[in-house]
Amino acid sequence: MVGEAARGFEREKVPLLYAFPTSVVTAARRATTRIPIVFIVGSDPVAQGLVESFPKPGGRLTGVHYWATDITAKRLEVLKDILPKLRRVVTFYDPTNPGSQQAANSAREAGRHLHVEVAVRRVASVGELQADLRALRAGEADALFLVPDAMVLSQARMIIDAAKAKRLPTMVYDQQLVAQGALASYGVHYREVGRMSAMYVQRILAGTNPKDLPVEHMDRISLAVNLGTAKALGLKIPNSILDRADQVIQ
Repeated sequence: MVGEAARGFEREKVPLLYAFPTSVVTAARRATTRIPIVFIVGSDPVAQGLVESFPKPGGRLTGVHYWATDITAKRLEVLKDILPKLRRVVTFYDPTNPGSQQAANSAREAGRHLHVEVAVRRVASVGELQADLRALRAGEADALFLVPDAMVLSQARMIIDAAKAKRLPTMVYDQQLVAQGALASYGVHYREVGRMSAMYVQRILAGTNPKDLPVEHMDRISLAVNLGTAKALGLKIPNSILDRADQVIQ
């Protein structure tokens, strides 16, 4: 579907594509040959074959890279700090998404060091995700732990609501989801990432060649906590976490 849409835009001579996350960028790149693409990706764009290097992209793609997959282990460590008795988490991802699979593997590896079992649920559709959430039994997990995945993220509201109904904390990577009821997030501030990428769109539409615009790396990480959610779940957030948090939602 992404590839077909991208080919249509190229046929229509649209001057630029703006794409995220990595799975969408990869599909758009494969489907087109001429149109410039500005991306936002949480996986290494060099390793993904999107650009030749950060300082010299070398083609028609450039944009912003931010920490996502690379900080999965740290995100689980933060969750363990919030919930010292954490023993088992459940995570969901689309098995057709290589970046999500990498993040899930990273979570598993981190879990071994933290003595936390990471139960991975591969869900190839929204329907499968919904079914897995419904089937999740009380006591089967201590928390839900989201790894970067476009399909799963599209259902974030449903996941948060299901977690609340099952009295499960949810650790996410998007600060905006904490405002919607997730317990905590650890990741970049997406509004700032969007602002940075908009500058690339402006410059390319003004005539700059994408290959002359180095890929920008966004490395500022924020911790957000929702105290209202914690209270509803009967949890007390450690003071050490509150002292570290960049945003505390009452």
